Amino acid sequence: MHELRAACATVAQRARHVWIVRDQIPLYAASLPLDTATAVDPGEADADADASADAHAAQAPREQLAAFWLTLDAINFGSGWFPTLRKPAGRSGYFTIAGGLRRRFDEAGPWSAGELAAMDAATIANTLGQEADHELMALFAQSLRDFGTHVTDEHGGRFAAVADAAGGSAVALARHLGGWASFADMSKYAELTIPFLKRAQIAAADLARAGVAVFADLGSLTMFADNLVPHVLRLDGILQFDPELVARIDRGELIEHDSPEEVEIRACALHTVELMLTAAPRCDAVDVDEVLWRRGQDRRYKAVPRHRSRCTAY
Repeated sequence: MHELRAACATVAQRARHVWIVRDQIPLYAASLPLDTATAVDPGEADADADASADAHAAQAPREQLAAFWLTLDAINFGSGWFPTLRKPAGRSGYFTIAGGLRRRFDEAGPWSAGELAAMDAATIANTLGQEADHELMALFAQSLRDFGTHVTDEHGGRFAAVADAAGGSAVALARHLGGWASFADMSKYAELTIPFLKRAQIAAADLARAGVAVFADLGSLTMFADNLVPHVLRLDGILQFDPELVARIDRGELIEHDSPEEVEIRACALHTVELMLTAAPRCDAVDVDEVLWRRGQDRRYKAVPRHRSRCTAY
């Protein structure tokens, strides 16, 4: 992940739309409840906690846990479309997707790798309670087909084998998944290539949290660059956005994926977390990301528009 960290540091130095308030970082890092980052159930942040993807993790067999988390992370994107989804009252876009997938697993078990390789928009839409002609459902189906094909062709149709092939390395798993179209996340900024690999990295963290795999280098992962953590950092005064960019976000205008503004938002947030780790070395980026993502579920943050980009990265 050195290449990613170095690229984000360079973007932060050159950025014209997003700035880091560096002198606030030490106090801010010290104020975060990082010691409890991994002890909180992710479902608690959602109004309908029984939809938590973690709800039945303790009872599920390892292969089913691997299938659930990898399948979920293969479609853990689309935040730019979330306002257009049909969501149960009080439930976020992410928990709408995770809850629909959890119900499928509870009621019918996981799809096999072969079934995923043949996934269509109507099937995934029905699973998630959405309209089959919604643009995001076609993208979900496309991602699942690619994911299922790779698991079938490269890992004998076994989901846990995907984790095992990484040889105990979260970074190796993220790089492996990042080479699949279903997990690809590479951005350009001038001459820089930035391998954010948001969903590939979070898949490694999810498998570790679920007990599917033990990774000696989990602390080598970076923050999972999305649109919520930068939003939290902006509202907390650690990131500053250009006033015109803020106005566009407030109007609900989509920020084009891979535009300089969008790349700067993600890269500056990631670099900010790296600076926080220097100020608070007792934790790693996964911990900080978890605390900030959870903070973003609070009404104060949800009441203010965050940037939306329609892409498969996040």
